[in-house]
Amino acid sequence: MTRGVESPILVVSDVEAVYADVILALRGVSLEVREGEVVALLGGNGAGKTTLLRAVSGLLRVHGGQIRRGSVTFVGQDALKLGPVKTVQAGMAQVMEGRRIFAELTVDENLRSGAFTRHDKQAVAADYERVLALFPRLAERRRSAAGYLSGGEQQMVAIGRALMAAPKLLLLDEPSLGLAPRVVEQIRDIIVTINGTGTSVLLVEQNATMALSISQRGYVLENGSMVKTGSGAELLADSDIQEFYLGAGETGRASFRGLKDRYRAARSASAS
Repeated sequence: MTRGVESPILVVSDVEAVYADVILALRGVSLEVREGEVVALLGGNGAGKTTLLRAVSGLLRVHGGQIRRGSVTFVGQDALKLGPVKTVQAGMAQVMEGRRIFAELTVDENLRSGAFTRHDKQAVAADYERVLALFPRLAERRRSAAGYLSGGEQQMVAIGRALMAAPKLLLLDEPSLGLAPRVVEQIRDIIVTINGTGTSVLLVEQNATMALSISQRGYVLENGSMVKTGSGAELLADSDIQEFYLGAGETGRASFRGLKDRYRAARSASAS
């Protein structure tokens, strides 16, 4: 994607986060998302990706965590002081890992619940129709209990519910997790379409190919620290990223940082 971008809508600066006052989950993390761009956040299990999203969205304290240092600014406001509800009202919505839909409610009820902070009924109705146009399958199933939908359809419900909040910034936590390749392609295209309407996206993914192919920029998080950043194209072409995330080698037996250090040592030895 090559569309021009503007000023930062989200700025995370030197954030340190802990759980239960002892487990250090984020170590001086900095990141920004500019207006109109998709930013990918890569990292293995336990890297701190979900913790970072919780810090941004105001949900960290709900999960027993706290920010010990640093700042989070969203649309010029101190996000750490907003709290979850005011953060949504300010224009941020999150699709959590595992979808977290209301299984007993219908598709229609799930979608409408996403607009709980809004009071303009006409605008909500218009957005509801836009969501159904974006997800024709949901229009067909809107009277069905969401828990009976396929995994891909449930992910569409989760994304559609978030869009009902009319977000300026959409946080997506592993939207391709557990989905068939064909459905992953659909989700990828949906993210592109959403971004094309002007919504900025922070995309947390382990599927690096999908994430980086649609992102202007990307970050790599490892053990709570940022270890690499660059444009989506640069990271997609990076040999370390290819080795660790794109299945070219021993992805399951080493950390990204350790893999990178080992390769550098090997290259130095061969050069000497």
